[in-house]
Amino acid sequence: MKRTLTVCPYCGTGCMLHLLSEGGRLIGVEPSSTHPISRGGLCIKGWNAFGFVHHPDRLTEPLVRKDGVLVPTGWQEALSMVVRGLQSVQARHGKDAIMFASSAKATNEENFLLMKLARRVFGTNNIDHCARLCHSSTVTGLAETFGSGAMTNSIDCIDRAKLIFVIGSNTTEQHPLIGSRIIRAVNKGAQLIVADNRRIRLSRHANLHLRHRNGSDVALLLAMMHVILAEGLEDREFIAARCENFEEFAAIARDWPPERAAAITGLGAEEVVAAARLYATSPAAMIFYSMGITQHSHGVDNVRAVAALAMLTGNIGRPGTGVNPLRGQNNVQGGCDMGVLPDLYSGYQKVSDPVVREKFRAAWGGGPLPETPGLPLTLAMNAASKGQIRAMFIMGENPIISDPDQSHAREALQSLELLVVQDIFLTETAQLADVVLPAACFAEKDGTFTNTERRIQLVQKGVEPPGEARADWQIICELARHAGSQVMNYEDTAQIMAEIASLTPAYGGVTHQRLAPYGLQWPCPSADHAGTPLLHTVQFSRGKGRFALIGYRQPAEMTDARFPYTLTTGRTYFHWHTGSMTRRTHLLHREEPKAFVEINPVDAAAIGVRNGGLVTVASRRGELTVAARVTGTVPEKVLFMPFHFMEGAANALTNNVLDPESHIPEFKVAAVSIRRGQ
Repeated sequence: MKRTLTVCPYCGTGCMLHLLSEGGRLIGVEPSSTHPISRGGLCIKGWNAFGFVHHPDRLTEPLVRKDGVLVPTGWQEALSMVVRGLQSVQARHGKDAIMFASSAKATNEENFLLMKLARRVFGTNNIDHCARLCHSSTVTGLAETFGSGAMTNSIDCIDRAKLIFVIGSNTTEQHPLIGSRIIRAVNKGAQLIVADNRRIRLSRHANLHLRHRNGSDVALLLAMMHVILAEGLEDREFIAARCENFEEFAAIARDWPPERAAAITGLGAEEVVAAARLYATSPAAMIFYSMGITQHSHGVDNVRAVAALAMLTGNIGRPGTGVNPLRGQNNVQGGCDMGVLPDLYSGYQKVSDPVVREKFRAAWGGGPLPETPGLPLTLAMNAASKGQIRAMFIMGENPIISDPDQSHAREALQSLELLVVQDIFLTETAQLADVVLPAACFAEKDGTFTNTERRIQLVQKGVEPPGEARADWQIICELARHAGSQVMNYEDTAQIMAEIASLTPAYGGVTHQRLAPYGLQWPCPSADHAGTPLLHTVQFSRGKGRFALIGYRQPAEMTDARFPYTLTTGRTYFHWHTGSMTRRTHLLHREEPKAFVEINPVDAAAIGVRNGGLVTVASRRGELTVAARVTGTVPEKVLFMPFHFMEGAANALTNNVLDPESHIPEFKVAAVSIRRGQ
């Protein structure tokens, strides 16, 4: 039996595990007993991380559409069709008529190469990835306030926190090993505030559970800061030494007494006061948040408010403190780091900066690189539906299920002249493609992932990919060669990382050899640097932390007489993202086999439905019929649906309105109705 140490392919926690293989097939996994995060444990998805790898649905050969049907073909024909198609669209409609979508499930090396393919080979900055749908608000908001859009502390800091404030994160289900560590910290004496209107599992351990209305986070946080200022609980010394724009911000916060926030949030004013005092009087308070904060039409303001709360109380730059966004996918942090963003190269270097462009041009050769920022993925989908984007190359993502307003996403993709999908399964999106390229999964290739705490870790090949499937990086290199470019000739992924390090200051000291066994946390600027577990210790990345001026804006779609319920969406413990992997894992599918909607018992009684009965949920964008899960987890007039299930796709209902700065959709608030199904 062979044991291969690698990284779990699911959430951004970054647990490491051993793949167990025999005769070229995976037969199980073992957790790494000495890994600093997983520490001998795995969640249910991690224990079953091998379950989809040998599934009979795996793509094993390229497919091309002929006479309306996808049929097998050879690699040469498929690659030639892709390159000819992209070049033809550009020749007729311009360089920016094509869009590249990269993947948070692919390695750093593969994301870097797709960014390079888009910019150097095809001459467009139209490249983005799923961070647009989950944490683009974080990148925008924390970059403005702190100078870096990443988690400020390490997961180990949980053990040193005296208070933990979790807002907009169902941590025990979405990042289970982080959630269990929070519970252990509480059991050892740490205090816990949970702000979430669902009665999530973590709330059972909380000193204070704030069940505020969806979309009212800014009002809650401003009122907490009002209390802190009114009672003199702010850290004046920290603010004076390390922050700017405080007085202008304080004037806004002072206009938000708890009573004003109570009317918006649905909380009692005394709950807001209690939360403010608990957080501000703790010697070390740590904030965790996730997509419950970011996926709003005012997501950036939510992040700014969280950052302001931490700065106001001096809870930055020390162990057990910080602002810690939890990344949802295994390498969404790495995807951002690698520059698969329309306005940034790797290391968050701006494409609009001529010095940066010249650095990359000199390294890659050729003529000038495009200088105008490209389209965010959400705007590209809108542009496709209007005929402005004519071709898309999608690597390892499934927007038919993950994008808001499913009918709009389908219409956009079907309107394209060319759709290319590179994936491990024939996903719902791949079924619409003109060319499908079969890729290797995490267990079948080498490279690196970067987890939510900025830890860069080695991914190692345990088994061979099925049939003719290839690693994403190898396919990208072949596409470059078919396009006539010689800028992507690599022997292995270690060589790609060497190029990344040479162009990306935060990764400057990173090599594959240095990452064994458990990685390094960026910034790691030089070969003799040990990595950085804690950011902003002496000063912020931008110099002084900035108090951003924010105001409360209500969600874009409020309830009314026709649609009197608020729908919010998310994940479940047993499934992940669009379900392409977990729904092909027997045990996980067995535990959660079908779509459902959570409804409060009072609301269930009002429409005459029992637990397990069918209900129809409708919004202004569509309707679907699923099973009712009658539970007090959700408050009255609030419904929750997971988005994993194509046959009950929550994103058939969600609103495609975007945050004006980060262009993230408002997944967390949609006005809906519900009635008994037939």
